[in-house]
Amino acid sequence: MTTTRAFRCEDLFKFNNINLDALTETYQVSFYLQYMSTWPEFFKAEAHPNGKLMGYVMGKAEGEGELWHGHVTAVTVAPEFRRRGLGRKLMNSLEATSEHVFDAYFVDLFVRVSNSLAIGMYENFGYSVYRRVLGYYSGTEDAFDMRKALPRDVHRKSVVPLLHPVVPEDLEW
Repeated sequence: MTTTRAFRCEDLFKFNNINLDALTETYQVSFYLQYMSTWPEFFKAEAHPNGKLMGYVMGKAEGEGELWHGHVTAVTVAPEFRRRGLGRKLMNSLEATSEHVFDAYFVDLFVRVSNSLAIGMYENFGYSVYRRVLGYYSGTEDAFDMRKALPRDVHRKSVVPLLHPVVPEDLEW
């Protein structure tokens, strides 16, 4: 039985099995600490009964007006623990926090256009492509901005796709 719990400072010394993956971004320690202190409700770890980290999700609330939303900064599961529903469990946690704690209109995330496995997973979770962001990843690869409307967005306006791509400078947040 796994445990979903708050991500802790000491987890930064235990997550190499998760982050040493070509598609997982690894940030400076200060970046993780900022998320832990500013948006602790969004930063969750999935732990094995033996204490080993299996995955984590980190996110935040941002925007204003009808663009107030939860944002998935990172969600990742260690290769040896994939295909067990942990990604869905972590995403459900972030979505519930966005809806019930922050009263958001939608949840969004960015994913490499080449990462077809992740795109398919997010589509299975109810996300759809809202827009393409040209050169989002270090200017070398485009991203899809994928969104999932939450109950507050009764008319689902937040997920109506844009008909043209944007550049990172055009992003609102």
